[in-house]
Formats: sequence, structure tokens, C-alpha cells
Amino acid sequence: MFHAPNAFERAPIPPATRESEPRRQAPVATADSPAQVTDRPAQTTPAKKRDAYFDNAKYLAIVLVAVAHSWVPVMDGSRAARALYMVTYTFHMPAFIIISGYFSRSFDMSPAKVKRLVTGVAVPYIVFETAYALFYRYADNAPDSMISLTEPWYLTWFLAALFIWRLTTPIWRSLRHPLAVSLVIACLASLAPSIGNDLDLPRTLQFLPFFVLGLQLKPEHFQLVRRREVRMLAVPLFAVAVVFAYWAAHRMQLGWFLRDSSAQDMGNPWWTGVVMTLALFGCATLLTAAFLSLVPRRHMWFTVLGAGTICGYLLHGFMVKGAEYAGVFDHNEWLISPTGLVLVTVVASVGVTLMCTPPVRRVLRCVTEPDMNWAFRRDAAKL
Repeated sequence: MFHAPNAFERAPIPPATRESEPRRQAPVATADSPAQVTDRPAQTTPAKKRDAYFDNAKYLAIVLVAVAHSWVPVMDGSRAARALYMVTYTFHMPAFIIISGYFSRSFDMSPAKVKRLVTGVAVPYIVFETAYALFYRYADNAPDSMISLTEPWYLTWFLAALFIWRLTTPIWRSLRHPLAVSLVIACLASLAPSIGNDLDLPRTLQFLPFFVLGLQLKPEHFQLVRRREVRMLAVPLFAVAVVFAYWAAHRMQLGWFLRDSSAQDMGNPWWTGVVMTLALFGCATLLTAAFLSLVPRRHMWFTVLGAGTICGYLLHGFMVKGAEYAGVFDHNEWLISPTGLVLVTVVASVGVTLMCTPPVRRVLRCVTEPDMNWAFRRDAAKL
């Protein structure tokens, strides 16, 4: 999700030289001695442009995440809001995770990739986990709350999970049937209450198949879901999903969609964990494909915001929880009405959109995209 496309593109293989021609040794630049300057013009590979389609998908997905979080305080008593919440929660994080897996295919534990993992995932997790813990302590008047980097709070679980998933990428790339193995692990996690909440492992393991699915995807798969036939089926599919969710709104537990608990924790027989894990994986995959088919392929006004989704994701929690701690949703029954739900949706959409803008991204770059060359060995590539 937060991976910048083409960040670590391999250079093209140079054309072979004829044996009759003498082979010129290119000057090598080292950390201590720069390469010698020649009078020949430097040949550089032009940077590949960002794909507008994926930036559009990431922006629209983060809007759905923020909107769904804003519905939580006002959906009690509203069957329609609960149904929309269930449909959105079925696919919005799977869509994010699938895209994250797709852009993690090249992760190979090389020094450059490890540095990117630490600076782009681990550092933001540590900073925002601490920030959210302090925010909860003082904004909600909870002086006894502790700062714990092993217990992700609210939405920071995704960064902890992404760190684990990306570290295991070489394993999934080497297995013969990685998706089947990840589904087995997810099913086991759904019926094992003894796993514990360290690094939110239940959710990390139950969402794992979507990351592995993203690792298996190729560009032609995204071309397939963008076909006209798929787009025509997407709207009826979402309509059926909303109708079914409306029927099941008061019959299904929301814990199934959060994937942060086992079946036994929710008071259900152990075997329901396996059934619901497989069923929700199928539903989420279908709805994600429908969502991706409806994403615009051309450059839109919000395309540039796709590069700042990490800012929108990490910041919108302060907006939603801040409003909750301030009592905005207390004793405001009108917010449950259709007008109130629309207002909450619009405010959340505008808020997260502003958080994805380039100025905000530039301000947070020291946290979300820190340089940190001082922390890494200069000869790591040789090692």
C-alpha cells in the first residue's frame, strides 16, 4: 500500500559486445573515491512514472477506511449503517493488503530493501504507536495507560502486520502452494484463542492470505479485472452484498470482519472459525476484484493523493478518536439518521483527503520516509 512503485527497479542488462572489440572497463564509484569523470555524456535510465491506477485505488481505499471508522460511533440503532459497515469491512483492508503484497514481490532481504522496510514501516510504527498511546492517555483521561510497542493500538496494527508479512515474503515466494498454506494458517489462527495479542497476531495471521494473494498477482491479473465485463458485474455484486448484509446485520457478529478474535473468543464453536475464514476470504476477494474494476485508470484530481495514503491512514485515527473523546457523538441521536450518516461520511472523506495532500506528506516525511543513512552501514551491500 505504501510502497512506491519502481522504487527498486533492476537496471536493464547491457547489450553484449562483440569479441573482436576491446571491452572497456567502466569506472567504479565507491564510498571513498567517486568514479572518474569522462567526456562522454552520462546515460541514465529515466525514472518510471507512477501508475495512476494504483494511486487511485489506494486513495479510494483509504477513504473507505476512514469512513468505516467514522461509522462505528453512530451505527448503533441504524441497521442500514451496520450493513454498509459490514460490506465495507469485508473488502477495504483486504484491498489495501493485496496491493501491499503486489508491491512487495521484489522484497529479497537485500540491504536496500531492509533499509526501506525499517524506515518506511518500522519507524512509523514506533512513532505513531507512541503518539497514539499518549493521545489516548491525555485525550481520554487515562493516566494509567502504558506505552507498549508489542500491543498495537487502534490502527497501528497494520504497520506491525506489514513488517511481519514483508519479512516472510521470501518464504511465500519459494513455496509451491503459498496461498493454500496461508489459508491453513489463517484458519488455525481463527480457532486458537491462546495465540495472544502481542503484535496483534490473530489479525496478522487471519489477514495473511490477502498479502500472499497479492504476492502471486501479475500485471495481467489487474488488466483482467479492469475489463468491461467485470465492471458491468461489479455494481450488481455490490448491490447483492448490501442486501445480504442488511439481512444479516443483526445476525452476524462484527468480530468476524475485524478478524482480531478467535471463534471461541466470540462464543462460537471452534469449527465456525474455519468456515467463516474461508467464506470471508471468498467474499472479500470477489468484492475487492469488483472494487478494483471500478477504479479509474486515467489520471484524476485525486491521483496525486495516492502517494500520501500512509499519512491519511496514520492521521485519521486522531480525527475519529478525537471526535469520540470530545463527546461529538454523545447524545446526538440525529447522527443515526440518514442525514447524520451522510454528514459523518462527508466530514471523514474530506478530512482524510486533506491528510493525503502533498503539504502534509512533506511535513511528515521525517517520520514516514526518514533518510536514516546514519543508522545503516555504508558497506552493507558488500556484506
